Amino acid sequence: MRIGISLPVRELGNDMGAIRAFAQAADELGYTHLRVPDLVLRPGSGELHEPMTLLAWVAAVTEKIELVPSVIVLPSRQTALFAKQAAELDVLTGGRLRLGIGVGGSAEEYAAMRQDFHTRGARIEEQIELMRALWTNETVDFEGRWDTVRGSGLAPLPLQRPIPVWIGARGVPAPRIRTRIGRQADGWFVLCSPEEFPAIKGDIDQAARQAGRDPASIGMEAGVAVVGPREAEWRARVRGWRETGLTHLCLRTLGGGLNAEQHLHRMRKVFDEATQTG
Repeated sequence: MRIGISLPVRELGNDMGAIRAFAQAADELGYTHLRVPDLVLRPGSGELHEPMTLLAWVAAVTEKIELVPSVIVLPSRQTALFAKQAAELDVLTGGRLRLGIGVGGSAEEYAAMRQDFHTRGARIEEQIELMRALWTNETVDFEGRWDTVRGSGLAPLPLQRPIPVWIGARGVPAPRIRTRIGRQADGWFVLCSPEEFPAIKGDIDQAARQAGRDPASIGMEAGVAVVGPREAEWRARVRGWRETGLTHLCLRTLGGGLNAEQHLHRMRKVFDEATQTG
């Protein structure tokens, strides 16, 4: 199981020195991936950096760690432009991008982005198809419900062809999302409880087989907080998720009200225990 960590941007705010130190420490320690959240319009106070721009900056100060925006609310964005941004980020990182996407749940943000909130599920399925075509072909001809590309393509193409696409959904994914994951995703972010996990995975595996795919090829990643109300049980939760056969796990230092130095100390302290917990 690959052990990554979430970049606590909500609590580090605009302290770019702290963000750089956290990302570099994660890279040097051996965390396999670094996740950052996405939200264009944030209600209330607090900073939340635009993830693709932030990760381009992080790419320049790290060497090995995989970079994971999780999750981009893709149907609120223009498809070809975002495919270009992702391809560029993959080039800048040396092929270290894993792209998390989802449909989101804020009608207000969709309205601000001038996109249709009610068709977002169907649109993301078309977007995945088009992005993969753009990432793997120099010239693309695509006629969809929302997007049309004729006789053109991206340059440069990404190093990964295609870029891995992982799907995230809040809580227990709806049946259509489970089918979408099984048919189209390279992996999914597990946001349900361990008790709910087997039934959801079973539906995803069935959808994969119906699409002619091997369910074992679909990655799975859950998150575990190592601070806050559930701090005392984080080791047991890591052990429990490992037993389910997850391919990835993401630790979180967010939620305990830590300052920058405390975030660094905590992420260093838990690394060896998390990688050795069995």
